[in-house]
Amino acid sequence: MVRVGLTPERLARAGAELADEVGFDQVTVSALARRFGVKVASLYSHVRGSHDLKTRIALFALEELADRVADAVAGRAGKDALAAFAAAYRDYAREHPGRYDAARFRLDPETAAAGAGVRHAQMTRAILRAYDIDEPDQTHAVRMLGGVFHGFISLERAGGFAHTPVDTQESWAWMVDSLDVLLRNRTAHPPSDEAPPASGRPATSG
Repeated sequence: MVRVGLTPERLARAGAELADEVGFDQVTVSALARRFGVKVASLYSHVRGSHDLKTRIALFALEELADRVADAVAGRAGKDALAAFAAAYRDYAREHPGRYDAARFRLDPETAAAGAGVRHAQMTRAILRAYDIDEPDQTHAVRMLGGVFHGFISLERAGGFAHTPVDTQESWAWMVDSLDVLLRNRTAHPPSDEAPPASGRPATSG
């Protein structure tokens, strides 16, 4: 008999809590069943297996993180929004390491399109529009911000900066400042096949 009160939503939340405790990779249906004190078969009325459970945890984490980021950037623009946006991701990774890993879980395109991942992309692009960055540079910038922030967070979590004397917060602030400068001064790509002036000297105006 299925224990009263178990739902896919409750299992996803409990799975997210378990991920923070033991690591997202260690979350399984059997581990969750032990947490609730029920037989594994009881959970299969709500989830199809460990992959389905992890997908639900990922969607839960993405939604929770999107809400946090939205609150952080509300009413902000430019560098202020960029810094708040970045800090929200970093703080979430520190407070909920398992959920942060879940938010990076690979989802199939249909599931991803229906989840909060779209909100994350929209918020990133909203920040970039304030810098007057249009396509295709906007897509490049979205990927750059994701790579830089996630890369820093991953290295920091792994202890990659532990043996350097400079405080990681200083490096984080320096990185955000540098990204702001880059985005404010980014111009359209010049034609890659642009020929030099016939004289061999740089072109001048006026």
